[in-house]
Amino acid sequence: MKQRSFASLSFDAKKKPTRREKFLGEMDKVVPWADLLALIEPSYPTAGRRGRPPMPPSVMLRIHFMQQWYALSDPAMEDALYEIESMRRFAGLELNEDAIPDETTILKFRRFLEQHGLAVKILEAVNAHLSGKGLLLRQGTIVDATIIQAPSSTKNRDKRRDPEMHQTKKGQQWYFGMKAHIGVDVESGLVHTVTTTPANVGDVTEVSKLLHGKEKTVYADAGYQGAEKRAPKRGRTWYIAAKRGGVKAMPEGELKDAVKYTEHMKAAVRSKVEHPFRVVKRQFGYQKVRFKGLFKNTAQIFTLFALSNLWMARRTLLASAGEVRL
Repeated sequence: MKQRSFASLSFDAKKKPTRREKFLGEMDKVVPWADLLALIEPSYPTAGRRGRPPMPPSVMLRIHFMQQWYALSDPAMEDALYEIESMRRFAGLELNEDAIPDETTILKFRRFLEQHGLAVKILEAVNAHLSGKGLLLRQGTIVDATIIQAPSSTKNRDKRRDPEMHQTKKGQQWYFGMKAHIGVDVESGLVHTVTTTPANVGDVTEVSKLLHGKEKTVYADAGYQGAEKRAPKRGRTWYIAAKRGGVKAMPEGELKDAVKYTEHMKAAVRSKVEHPFRVVKRQFGYQKVRFKGLFKNTAQIFTLFALSNLWMARRTLLASAGEVRL
């Protein structure tokens, strides 16, 4: 049994649990740790620097997830482990007994996940877990994309912007960065497929990659006009929003009212696709890309959407485990 530090004992003595403590407690119960560790352990290194044993993969995976939930850099994550008892507890670390991973160790674990393509497998494992709980029904798909901005300044060592990011215009505003394209389950609102591209790639060009092949209906906004011609024909019914200008130009009357009602019903279904974007951008604070190039950022985005699925399904998962959420 580990010897408790004074910080840990003081933490036990406090009367009110913090929001961070509640959040980490819930996520500890809903993340399928055994399934994810089964993906990581076969290729995880058995020796660390200078022959010392590496940090346990269970500890590093928990730290990696906290980085995503709280939008922390490697140095900030190291500092948080020293400063915040609830984070140390979630990671399974005691301040006076365990070594606290430094920022280099945290960086190397992220690179390990990237090099072995494990972020994609994490999303697949999470979705398999959710499917087993009856949360991914796969009868219909909603497709959409969001822009993730990147630094556009050229005041850096290379005197240029990231060559794998591009600029695009949305409305009257120009953006520089990448796009995250997602396919979302109509019933649950959970993400089942993710792709990434530079920001200037049209949404409709990715539609065939966002379909899992078993859906009977597909919903999309007006940016996906003609999408049905780009996907294999499998008897799907497509519900693509009409362009606003075309509806507005229609003469007043019953036909226009019927079209507006139909568009309203389509939008009511499509609104579910915004929930994962809200969780990733607002709940987890992912406002801008953290790395250069698409490869590293894509790995992070896969992990973020895997965690957003667990966050969105947490109440159902806790209820199925017999937990009472206050």
